[in-house]
Amino acid sequence: MSDGAVLHLRGRVLAGPEDVRDELWVVGGRISYDRPAGARDITTVEGWALPGLVDAHCHVGLDAHGPVDAETAEKQALTDREAGTLLIRDAGSPSDTRWIDDRDDLPKIIRAGRHIARTRRYIRNYAWEIEPDDLVAYVAREARRGDGWVKLVGDWIDRDLGDLAPCWPRGAVEAAIAEAHRLGARVTAHCFAENSLRDLVEAGIDCIEHATGLTEDLIPLFAERGVAIVPTLVNIATFPRLADGGDEKFPRWSAHMRRLHERRYDTVRAAYDAGIPVFVGTDAGGSLAHGLVAEEVAELVTAGIPPVEALSATSWGARSWLGRPGLEEGAPADLVVYEADPRADVRVLAAPRRVVLNGRVVE
Repeated sequence: MSDGAVLHLRGRVLAGPEDVRDELWVVGGRISYDRPAGARDITTVEGWALPGLVDAHCHVGLDAHGPVDAETAEKQALTDREAGTLLIRDAGSPSDTRWIDDRDDLPKIIRAGRHIARTRRYIRNYAWEIEPDDLVAYVAREARRGDGWVKLVGDWIDRDLGDLAPCWPRGAVEAAIAEAHRLGARVTAHCFAENSLRDLVEAGIDCIEHATGLTEDLIPLFAERGVAIVPTLVNIATFPRLADGGDEKFPRWSAHMRRLHERRYDTVRAAYDAGIPVFVGTDAGGSLAHGLVAEEVAELVTAGIPPVEALSATSWGARSWLGRPGLEEGAPADLVVYEADPRADVRVLAAPRRVVLNGRVVE
């Protein structure tokens, strides 16, 4: 398409779960619901359109061993784009990926800076590894470097205990979260286990990643405080394999991981039923491949979340939560086109017909 070209989407435009339009136009990279006067160089695309999908837990610039080079990070971003993911909340990365912001053919990224973990209590080469006395200073630094988010490692295996345990004292997280909020950033935390959650939520945290330790007594607290969860069920599916690897050295941890895995769907459904906001995230970029957003949506449906709500968790609702527009008049034209209605069957998400990013057809 030339710079003066107009894209015409005809079919069904899902501007919201029930807000269905017959067509939209893309002029100068932005959405319009009015036919542009005098338009001649028009490209027409037909199908069912959604806002560009959101992966709210993704790591561009990271693999299982740590930071990756720019070429590898580009491939990761392109893989997500091909899957229809056009907005990423990068939930922790040691790589500087700001150069992606200058590329109008790559997904938009909201960065949470680098993970902040307790010394020797996380994956090697991923995080700043510090002690509690330094937590406020590091949170402040990442809040200034990020795009409105900071990522803590809330719990990890304690080798002396042989099981998962909280990483931070209550007072340290209270002070750190208060500092992040003062600087205009929200805070999220990696949490697998049960016993780190109450302190984090009561300290004012905004989101919990994975949240496999969410229990019946904690659910009302999450709901009351409006704390979101990003379950990353495609990642939780790996727990049995991880547990198998730890049976000999850490049997308590292995048994705990299996229990968390076994109840994962019940945990997510109970959270949803209680009104806790649930969003789609794949945890791509560590040991998981990129481009798994459709699989994660399908997992939420398997857990018992209604298909339209699971769809919202990667589209309308997720974009609103992250403060980014969907298919509103004048918004950047980031959208995905499918052959059928994804509200009727979320498996449609696995096969985008067209991907439009910044008003240009890129796939």
